[in-house]
Amino acid sequence: MTAQNAVENGLNPIIEAVQNRINDNDIDVPLLPEVANKVMRLTQDPDSDSAQLAQLIQSDQTLAGHVMRVANSAAYSPNASMVSLQQAITRLGMRVISEIALAASINSQLFNTPGYEKHIEYILKCSLASGLWAKETARACRKNVEAAFLAGLLNDIGRPVAVQTALEIATKQNISLNKEEMLHIESQTKRDIGMCVLNVWEMPAAVKNVVEYFDRYREEHPGKLQTMIVVAGTAISNHFFCDEDEEYCPSREELLANPVFGEINLYPDEVEQLLEQEDAVKSSVEAMGL
Repeated sequence: MTAQNAVENGLNPIIEAVQNRINDNDIDVPLLPEVANKVMRLTQDPDSDSAQLAQLIQSDQTLAGHVMRVANSAAYSPNASMVSLQQAITRLGMRVISEIALAASINSQLFNTPGYEKHIEYILKCSLASGLWAKETARACRKNVEAAFLAGLLNDIGRPVAVQTALEIATKQNISLNKEEMLHIESQTKRDIGMCVLNVWEMPAAVKNVVEYFDRYREEHPGKLQTMIVVAGTAISNHFFCDEDEEYCPSREELLANPVFGEINLYPDEVEQLLEQEDAVKSSVEAMGL
């Protein structure tokens, strides 16, 4: 029996228990802050305006302060400082401000994962990078950049909730899990749990399609191109924002050989141009993680 098989056999009861919770709709999904839900809906409303967005974000002082710090960072405002949310929205646009607000709302404090806080922070940092790279990839493909960002940001939302659920079950069963075992449970259940989270959070169908079909993106499904764009953006994120202690990190050669780029009609020289956004994306990740 291989070491991997031993891990799988030993964890089957926990994985089965997690799957039963998924089937029974009994996953403890953390509540998305109300202001984040409202921000998302507001930015999807064609009749909304910047004053409404500013008023909404200002209703949460912590969030408002974070948004202003990011908006005034070198990544977004290298040459001038802004003194009000209204000014920031006018200069950067409603979509960018909403992205900053949403990314700030989905943070490690949402999840109860004692002992795995650093792992969750890493997941969320990579998710933010995936959203930003999906946005850049969509721009290169001349497609909807806003939808790509949200789908990339939430693509792995099942991972922290999978860790939270596994820890809860292991504690009740008086079982101790090491990191290798936890990562295996996470990988086996993250997509199904991700769908549970998105359903509770009432996310758009376009985002749900990406999460549901991400690992089998070649299958015909609604929004197939959007899924492929997020797959491509995540591949880039996994190259640039990768901790070898956490997971496999693809080399540049492996990244460029990924067939998904050809499948979204990006030629090698266009992919090279896309990768030139590395510094800008890294700056945005660092700024939004303030």
